Formats: sequence, structure tokens, C-alpha cells
Amino acid sequence: MIALHQIKKTYGRQEVLKGVSLQVGPGDRLGLVGPNGAGKSTLLGLLLGRVEPDQGEVFRARGLRMGYLPQELLSLTGQTVLGLAMDTGDRLGELEAELKDVHRELAANPGEQQTAELLARQGQLMTLFEGLGGYDLEARASKVLAGLGFRQDQFHQDVGTLSGGWLMRAALARILLSAPDIILLDEPTNHLDLESLLWLEGQLTASPASLILVSHDRVFLDKVVNRIVELDKGQLYVYGGNYSEYEAQRESRRKAQEKAYYAQQERIRDMQNFIDRNRSRKDRAKQVQARLKALDNMEKLTLPESDQEIRFELPQTDRSAQVVVELLDVDMAYDDNPVYQGLNFTVQRGDRLALLGRNGQGKSTLLKLLAGLVRPQGGRRLVGGRVKLGVFSQHSLEDLHPDNTVLEELGTVCGLMPLSRQRSLLGTFLFKGDDVFKKVRVLSGGERSRLVIAKLLVTAPNFLLLDEPTNHLDISSRRILEKALQEYQGTIVLISHDRHLINVVANKVAYVAGGQVTLCPGNYDDFFRLWRKKPLAEGQEEPAPVECPAPAQPAPLAVVNDKNEAAAGGRKTADQKRAEAETRNALYKKIKPLKDKLAKVEAEVEQATAELDALVAQMVEPEAYNDPERWTALSKDHDAAKARLQKVTERWEELALKLEEAQDQAS
Repeated sequence: MIALHQIKKTYGRQEVLKGVSLQVGPGDRLGLVGPNGAGKSTLLGLLLGRVEPDQGEVFRARGLRMGYLPQELLSLTGQTVLGLAMDTGDRLGELEAELKDVHRELAANPGEQQTAELLARQGQLMTLFEGLGGYDLEARASKVLAGLGFRQDQFHQDVGTLSGGWLMRAALARILLSAPDIILLDEPTNHLDLESLLWLEGQLTASPASLILVSHDRVFLDKVVNRIVELDKGQLYVYGGNYSEYEAQRESRRKAQEKAYYAQQERIRDMQNFIDRNRSRKDRAKQVQARLKALDNMEKLTLPESDQEIRFELPQTDRSAQVVVELLDVDMAYDDNPVYQGLNFTVQRGDRLALLGRNGQGKSTLLKLLAGLVRPQGGRRLVGGRVKLGVFSQHSLEDLHPDNTVLEELGTVCGLMPLSRQRSLLGTFLFKGDDVFKKVRVLSGGERSRLVIAKLLVTAPNFLLLDEPTNHLDISSRRILEKALQEYQGTIVLISHDRHLINVVANKVAYVAGGQVTLCPGNYDDFFRLWRKKPLAEGQEEPAPVECPAPAQPAPLAVVNDKNEAAAGGRKTADQKRAEAETRNALYKKIKPLKDKLAKVEAEVEQATAELDALVAQMVEPEAYNDPERWTALSKDHDAAKARLQKVTERWEELALKLEEAQDQAS
């Protein structure tokens, strides 16, 4: 469909791409990864034809249709949300016009052979027209917009009034409805809530179009891609499988590179030792010259950079009161639109709480109420003793002084901290060497976020409130944040659509919907698998109901009855023993079938895992990349095996939960 061959691209003195090649075929779903500035946007521009290579060639199939969603969209006006989504280009119009021509020619009573040809073409055109939603485009557009979080009353709103995030969603709906051959998405998850993110995952997985995706969301990449393309220092590396599989393969590649490097170094030392020993011997002159020439012509390998272990020495936080902050009968509304009425909510010391829910349901309002950034219109906010707040939001980036260097900006909150310690802390947040002398005004969005987080943590708050802290952060920076929050000893309230971050940080989830906040134990995976009982239906506007367990109640105290002196004295009567035996038998009959089923499903999980591993092993072979038919077949088998593994794993989890509940009853 599209191929890059030996592409070189330079901006100023920086060689962004150094002779890279890439092929994209039918069924390919590529995840494009690499640090900010590695050249991902340049590569997308080359694929789209918006960037010209300095050297090399770009090949595209004739008539190739491409749908592109950039990170930033130009503002649009004069069109409704529904109208923008239905504006799928001129292909529908072309098909409709050609269908009319075919109908006109058929009405002219052509010959038998021509009639057969026209009828065949009519069938093709009608299939394409129907596939693009020509007959039900408005209905399909409505469903897609609802899946992306739009309410029915927003469909006829002028897109010029939308925020950047909602405009991006409308543009994404247009791409999904236009049925392109290749979809190119640059950070599509930045403005999506988790419900819309799950919906988009399903759409992309089911779409027949090829996909090229730039994303720093590791879970999203795991769900939708079947190959990873890594850009690193101008070079391009292709890996089979999703992001998790790529990480394992990349580590294997790095180890192989290290082994080759040390082997070459040993070979160089041997050759140099031979030269040094025999330089003055005439009978060895030819051998010495041969080795000198070999050393000159040898392409020297370099030691690959490995991910450094991140070490933190954060300032110690003071211990707060057990109740950190409490909202009592809180009312909150915006322009007569109530968000909360009579809300009661408590954050306790040690909570690491993730706020989940659809956009517009009140997550940010709840965080602001907890932080004291907005005052409730009714009720009270109580703060516990010795609580020191630290708040991160996108507005925090605007509070940085543009004329300060990175080091000076950190110094505004460091007090008497030694300069060496400040530089060490900045190095932990990826500001290394001369980076600390950069002016704030030239920093990227990701660098500004890292600087704000470093400033926040150095002030040692014991209560952190974070609103989308991973926006603008690449994967390396997200790992830094995860490590920092894991090391942090205080209380956390977090809003994020990064499921990986929630999983490693949170110990509770608060689901916000319909003016209610439901508290559930565990991280995102626990919440989604165990407590979120009803998935969001297609086109559903209200968030799905959530059922979480009630807080555990203390067991009632045993009461000793004078009429049963044998039981009070610890001795059991014959009736008691018989009743207990019957109870044990009944529980055994209930548990035994569950154990048998669980063992059977465990075997299925092992078999499905082995099948998936075998397919991945085939996909990483270089021969697979060079054989498009084999690669397409392997990709389909991989997706099917992955779906089977997920299905049997979910079945195993369901049975394990039932068995655990039955065993709890038995004990």
C-alpha cells in the first residue's frame, strides 16, 4: 500500500532520519514509538506526502485513501458537529453520480453483454455505497459521535464553539466514517475519557483499514497494534506484536547488540596485540598490514544505551491526620446545571485514589472541591490537621516564569537545598547536562510538565492532587512519573486516562457518574473486571451503572446461651457435629466442581498462551517481514489467538472469584 525506501531527512544540523525503510501493507496496525523529537511526526508527514525526503523514495498505491488525525486541529466554523462527521469527502458523491450513470445506461436497453457488465458494476457500486454508509450515513454518524461521548443535543452545535478536545473527537468521527484504506492517528487518546477510549479501541480493532498510530498510551498500543515501529537516533526498528511484546524483544535486541559489541572489542584487542607484537618483524609484515587494513575498514559497533534505573530521594513528607479532607452535604452547580447535590465524600491518609468517569460528569470539579480551588455552594469542606496540599493541573504549566532557566525555576521552591542536589533531582526528571540551563520559554509541553512535577514533589506535600499529569509526556517521562508516585509516601487523588499509571499507583477507584461518587477498592484492572458490571451500550449517553462492594462490617459478637451449656463449655453435641458435617459435605459438593472447571480452564489458558507465544516467535523472524502474504496470515492468526487467550483468561478469573467466595463461606 505504501513504502519508504532509504529515506534521509535533515533539519538544520540534526539528521532526523538516516536512511530508513518501511512497508505498510493490508491488515498492518503499526504503533509508532520513540522519545519526543525522535522524528515520529516527520515520518507521518512523509507517509502523507506533506514532507519531502532529502534522499530516498516514497511509494504509494494508486488511489490510496488516507485518513489523518493530527495532534492539533485548526479551528473550524460554519458547520455542525453532525455535519462535520458526515463530511466524508467526495467519494460518496462520486459513487452516487456513477450509479446514476449506470442506471441511465441500463434504461437505454443496451445489448446482452453490456447489460451484464453494467449490472455487475451496479452491484459493486451499491456495495461500496452501502459500505460507506450512503443509505444510513446520518444514523451511523450519530452512533459514532455517541460512542465518542457527544450528547444528542450537541449534534447540531457549531464546531467553532467546541474546545480542542471535542473538535478532535468530531474530526475522528469523520475519519472513521470515511472508510479510508489507511488511518494515521497522532496521539488520539489525549482528549478521550476512558469510556470513549474503550469504544475507540473496539472500532480500530474491528476496522479493515490499516493503521499507523502514534501514542504514548501503552495499554492502548497493546490493544490495537500488531507491530511496533521504533524510532531511535535516526534509525528505525520494526518488531512483531504489541507494545508489551516489543519491550521484551527490544531488551533481547539490546543484549544481542551488547554481546556483539564486546565480541568485536575482544577481536580488536587481539588484532591490536598481534600488530604491537609483530610490527618490527619483517616476516610478519603482510599479516600486520592485513590486520591494520581490516581495522581501518571495520564498521565499529557502539554499546546500546540501556534504560537506566531511576532512583529517587524525595524529601520526607510530614504525617497528616487520618482524615485528610472531607466533603459534607456539598452542593455544586454551574449555570444552574447541578453537578453534585448533598455529596458526602472522605479522603483518608494513605488513599491513592483514581477518579474515573466520562468527561463532563464532575471529576475535575470533585478534585477542585477537594483541593479548595472552588467553594461549594452548599455544605462544608473540612481539612484534617497537618495536611499540606500539592496540586498539578494544566494551568500549572502557565505559572512557570518564562525567563528562568530550568535550574532557576526549581530553585524558587528549593530553599537551602544544595545546588548539587537540585541538579541531581533534575537529572532524575531527564534534565541532564546543559538541559538545566534551558530557558523555560523554549521547553516543550512534556519538559514543562516534568519541571512542574519536580517542583511539586520537592516541596514535600503530603496530599497530592493530579489532573491529567501524563498529558504531553512520552513513555520515558511517564515511567519517571510512575516511579516518583510509587516512591511518594503521602495521599494521592488522581485524574488520568493512562490505565497503566492508574494500575501501578492507585489502591482505590472513585467512579463519578450522575452526581454520585462510588468508591471501589483496587486499581483500574480490579475495577473494570470485578465491579463495573454493565458495559456502556452503543449510543448510550449516561455512564454505565457501577456496583461496588459495601464496606466490610465487623462480625457480630457470639452470644452464649445458658440452655446450651455444652456449646458454651467448648464441647459439641451430636446434633452440632452432624449439622457441621452436613455443612462441610454441602460446601465440598459446591467447591469440587468449581475446582475441576478451574483446572480445565487453567489448561486452556496454558495452551492458548503457548499458541500465542509460538505465533509471536514466527512474527519476529525477518523472513516474515519480507513475505506480505505470510505476514498477513500470521497477523490474523495472532489476533485470533490473542482473542482466545483473553476469553479463556476472563473465564478463569470468573471461576477463580467464585471459588474464592465459596472457600470463604467454608472457612
